[in-house]
Amino acid sequence: MKILVSPAKSLNYERMLPHNKCSQPVFVDRAQQINKSLRQIKPAELQKLMGISQKLADLNWSRNQSFSTPFTAENARPAAYAFDGDVYSGLDVYSIEQKNWDTLNNSLRILSGLYGFLKPFDLMQPYRLEMGTTFAVNGSKNLYDFWKSLLTDQLNSELQNDELVVNLASKEYASAVDFKSLNARVVSPIFKDFKNGKLKIISFYAKKARGLMARFLIDNQVQTASDLLGFSTGGYVFSSEHTTDSMAPVFVR
Repeated sequence: MKILVSPAKSLNYERMLPHNKCSQPVFVDRAQQINKSLRQIKPAELQKLMGISQKLADLNWSRNQSFSTPFTAENARPAAYAFDGDVYSGLDVYSIEQKNWDTLNNSLRILSGLYGFLKPFDLMQPYRLEMGTTFAVNGSKNLYDFWKSLLTDQLNSELQNDELVVNLASKEYASAVDFKSLNARVVSPIFKDFKNGKLKIISFYAKKARGLMARFLIDNQVQTASDLLGFSTGGYVFSSEHTTDSMAPVFVR
């Protein structure tokens, strides 16, 4: 099973790591190409391009200037242990048992505007570049144009026969993969909460639920779409009543 998730804007490079496992991103050369263009953008332009504060623009300008290869344990950090947003709160990689580390690394794929794909143990230097940023690079009109065929081909090269792809990424990041061209069935779970008597997707809760499901799939080494329906963490349960597409099962609480 391959599990696709989005990255997070928040990063944590301080927390003690539970192991020293690390690897190199498959698209590190492509990340260098993007960084070469990014580092030419001044802080004021970054602020406008990304819709961020001056403080964040200055921080990320500095990150862009500091980007350098090769990645090492001294200048980078394994990706799954660097991201620190809602999805990663649900995933909680720091508490994953050692016996499941290989499953984590073999299954989880983090989509990224700068790095394309990241395995959990791939070293990553801090950055901010959302996939939806209108940013032309290397002849491509935007990051989707730059990444889509590369990510789709890479994912296909990693897929085994009958391996399931579970799309837990946001629409912004999932759009960077051509799912119709994947040699696999793709399941895209939906998480909804009751609020004021109505069932709806609430972004904050949905993000954490995606991380919780990724953790469930890893801990239980789930391989089939039917076993995925057994997810019940955080109060969510599968609802056949609210599911109209078997490849987009709805979980409610």
